[in-house]
Amino acid sequence: MIQTMYPIQKEARSEFVPIRQLNYHVRQWGTPDNNTPPLVMVHGWMDVSASFQFVVDALAQDRWIIAPDWRGFGLTETPNQDNYWFPDYLADLDFLLDHYVGDRSIHLLGHSMGGHIATLYAGVRPERVDKLINLEGFGMAASRPAQAAGRYAKWIDELKTMHKGALDLKPYANLEGVARRLMKTNPRLSSDKAHWLASHWAQPNAQGEWRILGHAAHKIINAQLFKVDEVLGIYERITAPTLFAMADTDSLTQWWKDKYTLDEFKQRIASVPDLRHAVIEDAGHMLHHDQPEKLARLIEEFLA
Repeated sequence: MIQTMYPIQKEARSEFVPIRQLNYHVRQWGTPDNNTPPLVMVHGWMDVSASFQFVVDALAQDRWIIAPDWRGFGLTETPNQDNYWFPDYLADLDFLLDHYVGDRSIHLLGHSMGGHIATLYAGVRPERVDKLINLEGFGMAASRPAQAAGRYAKWIDELKTMHKGALDLKPYANLEGVARRLMKTNPRLSSDKAHWLASHWAQPNAQGEWRILGHAAHKIINAQLFKVDEVLGIYERITAPTLFAMADTDSLTQWWKDKYTLDEFKQRIASVPDLRHAVIEDAGHMLHHDQPEKLARLIEEFLA
């Protein structure tokens, strides 16, 4: 049986750019425009830039969109390292903007981990971000100094586990297996979208198995504690009008239970000086897959 693939409406241009000694893969849609800030879209953990295709297709206006695969994800080169440091994402984004837009300001959108990165970046480089959209980029649960020793020990233990091959991502026998995996994680994802996305989320290896395009080292815990006071200090520096959009299902509390709640995040994000909120109905955490049309309208209204 031939599986129907999602029919894309707007073709992406794919290219590789040398960024900080890595071959970075970047997708672009639309035509470069000197009058309108480009929309830069950054994806979340274990995702890829192609994930934004459904929202791009749903946008009514043609605009220049730039979407990279983060280091160690998608088609971007995997660095020779056995764990990842969050500041690298901020530096990678800054170098990418130097390459594509120079001194021009941008509209910046990020989902999940990418939403947290985008929000931090808007405080680190406020002059570069004209408008900011955070899609469920919650950050992490608060930590305490007393947890530092245990965190470092866990980090070392996980590094040893990875070097033994025990953290390797499970391969799939075929594309169908990858698509079913995506639909199991997100029951709202239609079969045609799942199969199209699977073809970008994984690729076949020499043995014919489909390998997820995410480096296993991304599963290693961050060695450093999550310091909420630092995050709030960065949020306070954001000058861009900011939209925080979330699904009507509380994915944050589902993940963290009472360790980190949606109310706690809302208290943090309130530190952003010019902030508005929006809720996408009938959507889960992957709201850009579940309700791309609703999200596209929200994006265009905010950026108008």
